[in-house]
Amino acid sequence: MSKTPVQSDALAALRVKIDSLDQQLLSLLNQRAQVAQDVGEIKRAEGSPFFRPDRVAQVIQKITASNPGPLLNDHVAAIWREIMSACLALESPQRVAVLGPQGTFCEQAALEFFGGAAELIYCANFDEVFHATAADTAQYGVVGMENSTEGVVARSLDLFLRSPVHVVGEVSLLVRHNLLRQSNSLEKIEVVLAHPQALAQCQGWLSQHLPGAERRAVSSNAEGARLSATNPAWAGIASERAAAQFALHTVAHAIQDEAYNRTRFAVICLPQTMATPPASGKDCTSLVVSVPNRPGAVHDLLVPLKNHGVSMTRFESRPAKSGQWEYYFYIDIQGHITDEPVVAALKELQGLCAFYKVLGSYPVTD
Repeated sequence: MSKTPVQSDALAALRVKIDSLDQQLLSLLNQRAQVAQDVGEIKRAEGSPFFRPDRVAQVIQKITASNPGPLLNDHVAAIWREIMSACLALESPQRVAVLGPQGTFCEQAALEFFGGAAELIYCANFDEVFHATAADTAQYGVVGMENSTEGVVARSLDLFLRSPVHVVGEVSLLVRHNLLRQSNSLEKIEVVLAHPQALAQCQGWLSQHLPGAERRAVSSNAEGARLSATNPAWAGIASERAAAQFALHTVAHAIQDEAYNRTRFAVICLPQTMATPPASGKDCTSLVVSVPNRPGAVHDLLVPLKNHGVSMTRFESRPAKSGQWEYYFYIDIQGHITDEPVVAALKELQGLCAFYKVLGSYPVTD
């Protein structure tokens, strides 16, 4: 149906109005960027940290609280995160180590936390992410911690044990796995490539739809997608970002066995890069401990938490690899390390431990 002259005139007038508003927005954004640069100069002179996730959260919370609409709060938050990321890049670009290549969920988590202006350093595995962050090649790192379907990422837990980095934030992503390949068909797929966690999270779908295909573990889902772009008989399990990155067809959408499939990523850095974030009112404290090998020792670990009303949200064991059947226990508790009940519980807990290390105390996400 063709537009009437009146409709065309009205549309043209609205477009002129939008163009004018865009220019006003651009002018205001540049004014904000200039103020951010001035702030950066003061921070540089004082030696203050440039990136303050608590400040980012405060600004976004204040903006969304005063949002009159029609923009949704989630969209306003995303816009402001990018504005602040771009302004921060003018003050001091943030170097962030992530699991590569481009298109990983780890990359997506980093972009959600730091914004699109962050300078991402792509690593072959989580070992390299920890090393780059500990060596200050990257100011921050993002690593997978646990999945709602398959549990903890064991390698990340092991790396925390002796690394000098600590956790300063987290990102929880709703993970949707897609089957990607060169041609838009499920026929003649011989190999499916993905990270071991993704293969496990999609095992039911794969058994039903591709029972004869080899399941081959690779360092990341994006690496599986990259390799799939080199062989027409291969398919990868990865994100829509990876599909676009490597020009692959999405043969099947959301093939994970659990619809509500989330992965939790930790943001790590050296303490001198960023100290423990202040209490936000919704925090998690992570620690790793070991206890003497005696009857009731593990039970005794839980008593201080109960006595002081501190809730435990995660308890995982990992072998100490000493050959003596000893274990390290990774514990998450609700609350900040400065909260009085947490202080009292951890003081009592530490007295029971042969090894005790706080991995971080940081705001949690929904």
